[in-house]
Amino acid sequence: MGDIVFTRRSGWIPSVVREDGRLKLKLGAGADANHEPRTFTFPIGEEHLAVIQEDLPRHLLLWSAVLPLCEAAGTRGPLDEDAAAALLDPILLSPPAEVDALFRRISWDRSRLVAHGADIALLRRGQVCAAMRTATETANEMRAQEYHADRRRAERGTVLGPLDAAILKYTGQYTHGATIPGRNPDAVDPALLPEVLRVIATAEQACAGMRIGLDPRRGKNATDKRDWDRMTATVDAAVRRVHPELVDDAVRTVSFLMCSQAANRARNTPADDEETGDDRAEPDERANKTALLFTDDKGVERTWRRNGARGAGAEFWDFVSDRCTADNDVFTIEDEELGEGIQLHFYADSVARITTVEKGRGGSEPKYRVEYSLVDGIGGYRKLVSAFVRGGCAALDQHGPWINDVAEFERARRRRRDGDR
Repeated sequence: MGDIVFTRRSGWIPSVVREDGRLKLKLGAGADANHEPRTFTFPIGEEHLAVIQEDLPRHLLLWSAVLPLCEAAGTRGPLDEDAAAALLDPILLSPPAEVDALFRRISWDRSRLVAHGADIALLRRGQVCAAMRTATETANEMRAQEYHADRRRAERGTVLGPLDAAILKYTGQYTHGATIPGRNPDAVDPALLPEVLRVIATAEQACAGMRIGLDPRRGKNATDKRDWDRMTATVDAAVRRVHPELVDDAVRTVSFLMCSQAANRARNTPADDEETGDDRAEPDERANKTALLFTDDKGVERTWRRNGARGAGAEFWDFVSDRCTADNDVFTIEDEELGEGIQLHFYADSVARITTVEKGRGGSEPKYRVEYSLVDGIGGYRKLVSAFVRGGCAALDQHGPWINDVAEFERARRRRRDGDR
């Protein structure tokens, strides 16, 4: 391990140790194959130690220049000690102009310098020594993350205005666009907060009354992509119309906020409240169901009974979310007492309603009438299921057209598929 000769309060800044009588700079960087931090050392002289102890900016500049060599070592390779040692005199002992010239030729880690207070504008102009006059021993990692985010945006031609930046900070997406957005007014300059809230209000007014439902075909908490896309388009259009000065990043983060919060409301809504209508009501004699049988394409069954705590629709969609997979995407609801049911074909955006025309007698097979219809997304499936559990197959008439010829139905399905391309 060696004896520590000099270290700074910030634990990650390289320290100086003495090993076998020799001074070495010791730093942690990168990770091994097990994702554990790697530690590197290389020899330095007494004259280098003196500068490291007295000159924080030069110490940080050396660290910034050595880090790319550590990264080049990978998970198992050795540090190129000759290359590291070759940086010592030019960075620690040379005049500022020569240091600036060196940093225009070598690779170096800008984020470390930004985190420790370097002047970003001077860094961009190549004046690294002057930039480090504002250096601090304590790191501000958020500053480095924001710098990286701005560089990524600049690479794709995006430059944020003050309001754009304030909106991204309000949603918590300034540094990471994939972060789930929230509302963080304390992160915004108070002078800009009223403008940010006006943009948010525009978005809220645009999507008032819209909702994002759940899609049980994709799991218990998955949302309806069509609903999400519809709300995104509505919010984007409204915000761009009222606030045309905003860049795409700012507009997208606002629509992402609206959609995420709508999706959370759906996830926190009791399942029965998600149904279109009260599926436990009894509007006519045929709806007086005592039990329904749910089955999937693998032959697994679940029975719903009227005296249960939840409605049939909620129980059915719970069954779907538990069982639906890429190779298990046909689900059936049967009312065995009335001899009718519906079969949902998620893979084909279609449904079949099945009615018993003649019950089997004396060993003969029953006769069924099977009719098919196309379905428009998970919302369409929800309406069909809700209608069936309220009123049976007769309640599905209004959700047609229903086609009893398989060949004709396949032609209709192909026409819709080709029209969607």
